[in-house]
Amino acid sequence: MPSRCSSRPPGWPAAGLQTDDGQVSHTLAMPISVGGKGGTGTNPEQLFAAGYAACFESALRLVARLQKKPLKDATITARVTLGKTDDGGFGLAAELHGHVDGVSRDETRALMEAAHQVCPYSKATRGNIQVTLVAE
Repeated sequence: MPSRCSSRPPGWPAAGLQTDDGQVSHTLAMPISVGGKGGTGTNPEQLFAAGYAACFESALRLVARLQKKPLKDATITARVTLGKTDDGGFGLAAELHGHVDGVSRDETRALMEAAHQVCPYSKATRGNIQVTLVAE
């Protein structure tokens, strides 16, 4: 079943979002750095980072399993930034920091590179935003 999310974006800062199953419900707040008032709530970049990190970790675990490399534990942290572009608009950039217990940084990097080829978020962003992989 496809995942769906509905939102009520035009009413910043009173906007919110909720998934169709009600499992996720958040108030949105536009960051001060892009002209908003800040305040209580999350912003789309934080939500994107959370989704990207979760999806990328799943992809990392998939490629490790396909390569028959058992993982003790793995974590992915996504850092998504919103900044101004040369044309006066806004653009995203992402850094994915990965740590895999019991393997070297080089092995972690190789797993991350392979995951980057199969992760749906990576596929969607490829050629659209800068994504940097950092093995830790």
